[in-house]
Parts: sequence; C-alpha cells; structure tokens
Amino acid sequence: MNNASAILRTLVVYAICVPLAIWLGYLLTSMADFSVSTYIEIGLFGLVLSLPLLLRWHYVLLVLCINLNMSALFLPGRPAVWLPVLALSLGISVLQRTLNKDMRFISAPQITRPLICLAVVVLVTAKLTGGIGLRTMGGDTMGGKRYFLLLGGILAYFALTARRIPPHKAGFYIALFFLSQCTDAIGDLVAVLPSAFNFLYWFFPANGYIISEAQSDTGSFRFGGTAAASAAIFSFMLAKYGIRGIFMSGKLWRPLLFVTFGVLVLFGGFRSMLIGCALVFLFQFFLEGMHHTKLLPRFIFAGMLALALSVPFTNKLPYVVQRSVAFLPVKIDNAVREDAQGSSDWRIEMWKAVMPQVPNHLLLGKGYLLTQLDYDFSMSTAFRTISAADIGSALAGDYHNGPLSVVLTFGIWGVIAFLWFLIAGARALYDNYRYGDQALQTINTLLLAAFLARAVMFLFVFGALQSDMLTFAGLVGLSVSLNGGIRHPTAESVKTDAPAFSHPRLQTGFQR
Repeated sequence: MNNASAILRTLVVYAICVPLAIWLGYLLTSMADFSVSTYIEIGLFGLVLSLPLLLRWHYVLLVLCINLNMSALFLPGRPAVWLPVLALSLGISVLQRTLNKDMRFISAPQITRPLICLAVVVLVTAKLTGGIGLRTMGGDTMGGKRYFLLLGGILAYFALTARRIPPHKAGFYIALFFLSQCTDAIGDLVAVLPSAFNFLYWFFPANGYIISEAQSDTGSFRFGGTAAASAAIFSFMLAKYGIRGIFMSGKLWRPLLFVTFGVLVLFGGFRSMLIGCALVFLFQFFLEGMHHTKLLPRFIFAGMLALALSVPFTNKLPYVVQRSVAFLPVKIDNAVREDAQGSSDWRIEMWKAVMPQVPNHLLLGKGYLLTQLDYDFSMSTAFRTISAADIGSALAGDYHNGPLSVVLTFGIWGVIAFLWFLIAGARALYDNYRYGDQALQTINTLLLAAFLARAVMFLFVFGALQSDMLTFAGLVGLSVSLNGGIRHPTAESVKTDAPAFSHPRLQTGFQR
C-alpha cells in the first residue's frame, strides 16, 4: 500500500512539474519578448513548483525576508519580496489553522486590538479618499503601494505570531531576522562592479546615491547599504551576546568586531543611522544594568579619550564620515556642513509648508492616493514653498517626519491607534524582558532596546509610518513568538523581586 501511494505521488508530481518546467523553459528562451503578463506567468509557475517547500518552510522564509532587501522581479511594480512572502506565509498559516484546530495563533489581545483598530482607520480613510490606486496595474492614480506597505506591516505581526519559535532555535531565527539585512550591501557594489553584473540589481536594488554621485563626479560615495548591513550586525551582536558578553567575556575579537561595524555605520553618510545605533546601545546599556558596573567609568574614559584624539582631525575624515557626525559640535569641512545644513533646511521648509494642512485633516486624513489633478493643483498653491524637484515627496507623504506621516495621512484617529500600539508594544516587550525565560534574556533586552530606539527616532528624528510599521510590528511579533505570548510575573518573581537582568558577577565583583 505504501509503495502504491509513493508511486502515485511520484506520478502526480511528474504530471504537474514536467509540463510546467517545459513551459517555463520556453518562456525563458524568449526573454526579448517579455511583457508584464509573462513575468506574472513565470512567477505563478515558480510558485506552483516551490509549493511543497513553502508548505514546510514558509515561516522560516518569512522571518528571513522581513529585512531582506530584495525585489520580487516577477510581480507588477517589483515590490519588496517580503510582501508576497508575507501573503503566502499568512495564507498557509490560516489554512493550516482551518484544517487543524490544534494549531493556533499566539494570543496577545493587548497588541492585536490596536493593530486591528489602525488597520480599520487605514481602510476607512482609503475608502473615503478615493480607494487604493495602483498605477502599475493600469490605474490613473498613485500612492496605492504605500497602503500595501502599511497594511503588510500590520499583517506581519499576525504572520509572525502564527506559531511559537522553539527556545532552542531562538538564535537561528534572530540571525535570520537581523543578518538578512546585510543584503543591503549588494546595492553598493554598483560602485565597483562592471556593467556585466548589472543583472544583480534586478533583484537587489542598486544604491541610488552612488549612481547619482557617479554621474555628478563628486567622488564621495555614500555607502548606505554597507552602513545598514553594519547596523544589522551591530544589533545582532547585541542580541546574541549583550553588552556584557561583548565587553566582559574576555574574548578580544568581540569588542573589536563590534566597534568595527559601529564605525562602518558612519560610511553611509546618514546622521539618523548613527543616532539610531547610539540609542539602541544606550537603551541596552541601562536595561542590562551596566551603569551599576565598572564598565560605565571605563566607557566614559574611553569616550573622552576618543573625542580628544579625533576632534582635531574630523575635518580630515572621509566626506561621508564627516556628514554622519555633522550634528555634533565638531570641526568639519565647510562643504560637508553646507550639505548637511541644506538637508535640514529642506526638511524644515517642507514641514512649514504642510503644517497648515493639519487642522484640515484631523477628522479625515488625506490618505496616500494621488492623482495628476492633485499634483497640478498643489504645484501652484499648497506647496509653493517647496522646490518642484521635491514636491512629489511632500504630496506622497514622504515628510521625513514620523508624526506628520500619521496625522496628515490618517488624522487624529490614526494618531490614537498608532500611539495605542506603540504603548502596548513597549509594554509587551518590557514584560517579556522583565519576566521572560532567562535563556532569552539577552534577546528580549535587545528587542526592547531596538523598539524604544525606533520609537524615539520616529517621534523626534526621522520616520515614515508606511515603512516603519514593518519594523515596529516585526520586533513585537518576534518577541511574542519567541516567548509564546506576553509573559507576566509569577508568584515567585513577585516574592523575590529579583532584578530584571541578574547575573552572578553583578552580585559580587562588578556591582559596588
């Protein structure tokens, strides 16, 4: 009977896969005649062929793709690959839950309620402001992609909490989640690889800053992808070892590697990236209780020494490094200062231009939909203080300001729902950090530190709801999945009132 079943399965597989493989080969031999429909056909065939693998490994693939900087080449508009993978993984999880009632999503109503509320606000706003338009699908409106990014970020939480990650595999999933962002560095290869390798950028977007700087012949490339990859490794090391494990383990390679990737962050030329990494480190430093150890005066002394040695030479550093530290009171090249100041002035001018619109959109946000009529009208009225080259960013909601991206787009209701989620997410992460499994302590600490740092950046430095939602929901969803929900104090923990991040060395030689 078993042999007969195996033979039957084999025959079915061959009956499906062989014709599809032949047809796929035929399509690939006619690449010159490719159209949108051809790309869709190839994508569908590839999906069918990989379905057995997806049914088994879809969750692993989801965690891998959340921070993966890769485009889905075979879909209209070439969206980020995490969007179709998210749809597949969530769909498979819902199907498995329907067929097997023993498989349940992890329950955390304090998180799901604000997320559902925010999703309702987004959908109602879209409905009342003209719907979700996709120009890539033949429509005459723009902005629909941002709706998909935002709703996808919300759904990412539910997809991540479809199952619990086994504690013994926590390190593997954390590595997938953070280190997949290292693919950002592939886009920087456009500065060094010959044109024969341009096919790489079909899948991994090239660094637009490098392309524009190469055309202008400035010779100062901003390696943003390398900086993002370095920041990802920076966070991964904090999640795996913690500050204590990096600087108190006695293994010299750990602090050297950590500092090296911290320095590489500077080569992106983004002040916000440096501030973000510094905030993550500071939050984790205090959450681990390192301010009660000898490491605090050592860090203070090392910081003062580094400043004393480097400040006289900051204006001799590479252009992009100077730009990254331009917000600090240090001496830098005048051209760098003007570049950084010009970027800040541009943002301030945009905020001044859009701020008068806030009262008009408190009850009903303007949404993301944008038509040619809106563009033509705004060119002559609402955004006249913004240059024609940047008006598209203002109209599309790219304000480089987190609060404005919420209140202008979704009104006061979006602000309430989003703040509700931020508070609930921070509380959930704190509970898991405070009361979670001791084996997950370092990971839980980093997830809380990263969430708090991203929240501070979003509210006060730089942010956009449609792109940052995936980061917020991903951190919370990963924490809930790792801890099997939101942990609460037990009778024993209340009785002992132990410190949140206990360590035997803190009780003896290091805490005085």
